[in-house]
Amino acid sequence: MSDGSDNQSSTSDLWGGRFNEPTDAFVQRFTASHTFDRALASHDIRGSRAHAAMLTAVGVLSEDECESINRGLDIIAKEIESSQFDWQVAREDVHMNIEARLTELIGDAGKKLHTGRSRNDQVATDIRLYLRDAIDRILGELTRLQSGIIDLAAENSDTIMPGFTHLQVAQPVVFGHHLLAWNEMLERDFGRLSDCRQRLNECPLGAAALAGTTFPIDREMTAATLGFSAPTRNSLDSVSDRDFAIEFSAAAALLMTHLSRMSEELVIWSSAQFDFIDIPDRFCTGSSIMPQKKNPDVPELVRGKTGRVNGHLVALLTLMKSQPLAYNKDNQEDKEPLFDCVGTTLDCLRAFADMVPAITPKAESMRRAALVGFATATDLADYLVRKGLAFRDAHEVVGKAVAHCVNANSTLEALPLETLRGFHSVIAEDVFEILTLEGSVAARDHLGGTAPAQVRSAAVAAKQRLQR
Repeated sequence: MSDGSDNQSSTSDLWGGRFNEPTDAFVQRFTASHTFDRALASHDIRGSRAHAAMLTAVGVLSEDECESINRGLDIIAKEIESSQFDWQVAREDVHMNIEARLTELIGDAGKKLHTGRSRNDQVATDIRLYLRDAIDRILGELTRLQSGIIDLAAENSDTIMPGFTHLQVAQPVVFGHHLLAWNEMLERDFGRLSDCRQRLNECPLGAAALAGTTFPIDREMTAATLGFSAPTRNSLDSVSDRDFAIEFSAAAALLMTHLSRMSEELVIWSSAQFDFIDIPDRFCTGSSIMPQKKNPDVPELVRGKTGRVNGHLVALLTLMKSQPLAYNKDNQEDKEPLFDCVGTTLDCLRAFADMVPAITPKAESMRRAALVGFATATDLADYLVRKGLAFRDAHEVVGKAVAHCVNANSTLEALPLETLRGFHSVIAEDVFEILTLEGSVAARDHLGGTAPAQVRSAAVAAKQRLQR
């Protein structure tokens, strides 16, 4: 790649008429963006084809010129795909690199392509096209992950585990119920991303630099050709808006936060101390010094990458916070965080969609853990309320029973009936029906509850919602 000093003619051909001296070579490199915005190349070419078709329809270009432009763009697309394209720093960005190459290939018709548009509305359109496609890919991976979670939940509607608050054993639940809680988070993520896609699906082409154009363009035609729902409504906003990129990054940060919470649980559950699940070897690594180690690197790395995506959101918010209308060069800095946000989120979703359905729950370990920590204490309190005690009185009675168990190194269900009756006379033989883990989860047989029948029903409903 040239340092730019010998390519001033390329730059001047495109915008250099106003200038009396060449741009400094370092400034060329400093202000150039083609090293990263080339990720927009296919979208830029797609937008140029639509723009050329519209210019032809309104009589600005001839049919022959339009055909020549499309042939040239075909060649450029193949050059880029095969890594044969000569990216030049003096041409600054993806748009000018493609336009200059097009002019080299087809002559003056290439120079006419930019009629009625600016790099400002061009890049705004490219980013929307890019992000629209990216969201579609992310939604596909998200659906794949949800499908795996729902299937695993349905298979484990009877697998009892401890539910936690403050990471202390609270009440028994079934593993499938816990997994469906993950799915609820992901459903909301799907909705946020879908909403974001809908809002960004408007076409800025035709806004030109900031005020529109004097040429008789047909913005509705361009928008329809590119699959947008409509043209944007205000030319100033069209070229300076990056709300859609910030909104996407916010939705991605929330999604990654959910994956991070899941990762934390997977790391804890796979530890020897919990031993709730087994993560397949292909998603883990070992230690260079400790031969016994099996490290849950995939969930750990996803947990770590969440901070990266959160940082991109803050970077984009900061980028936009002080910009006057309309376009400013600051906006060149929107692409790298956005591109990395997309790539990171996609990679993490792919890893989870592959890994989570392959997890093996260890039912016996989960059950043993649920027996520790008096998980059915609330059930005993509810039992006493049904026998006529006020809840606060029942709470105190059960607290005393738990204190007795702690001193006696016992569990509630292991206490003899007479011992239990010593805490309150209304306790009868039927108390043991609610002190079992199975009785506890089965008793929560209502919408949103952890009863196995409810979990199976919830999994079916979740699967149906997934057929969107």
